[in-house]
Amino acid sequence: MADTPPIPDEAEVRARWGDFAWTPENAEKARTILARYPAGRQQSASLPFLDLAQRQVGAETKTQGWLPVPVIEFVARELGLPYIRVFEVATFYTMFNLAPVGRYHVQVCGTTPCMLAGSDEVMKACKNHGLAKGKTTPDGLFTLTEVECLGACANAPMVQINDDNYEDLDYDRTTAILQALARGETPPAGSQIGRRASCPEGGPTSLQAMVDDNHDYRGEWA
Repeated sequence: MADTPPIPDEAEVRARWGDFAWTPENAEKARTILARYPAGRQQSASLPFLDLAQRQVGAETKTQGWLPVPVIEFVARELGLPYIRVFEVATFYTMFNLAPVGRYHVQVCGTTPCMLAGSDEVMKACKNHGLAKGKTTPDGLFTLTEVECLGACANAPMVQINDDNYEDLDYDRTTAILQALARGETPPAGSQIGRRASCPEGGPTSLQAMVDDNHDYRGEWA
């Protein structure tokens, strides 16, 4: 993660999370997840188990969630794996938070396509709304992180907020999203200029008959 905050004090974390265990609902989900993998391949369940654990921490703290060390240790025990095997997964993927974050984790893509398309304006909107890179706002609502490519280059610039992508952003659109979240609203995810998926701005310019019908162009190309 580009702006990873320091891992919290170990003693404090163990006092809070040392007895972490699945909720009954998540225990059932964990059994369902583990059943997908053949015997001896439980390491493959590390990713979904860590995601489930982070979501449970998020539900308990009313944030996006994070993975305290005792929680990672719990996942390792559940899978019968050495701690380091699960820790290396948790530290590799930026979807996992190794320190507390706010209710809304705002991840701004700063890779080349987004930068060229105006990610500086997105970051400026975040900062003018009181967010600072690598920090959580005093009210616990927002955490701002600059990350590498999130895979929506065609709709740059974009941000990921928790599980949702917000694309085709500028200063005003970013500000509107942050204001809506602060009011407790859920702004519509995806393109903020109304285009479908990553279709060209203004609609398709070729194969237009494919928009509403599976038109067969082959006869026209013969």
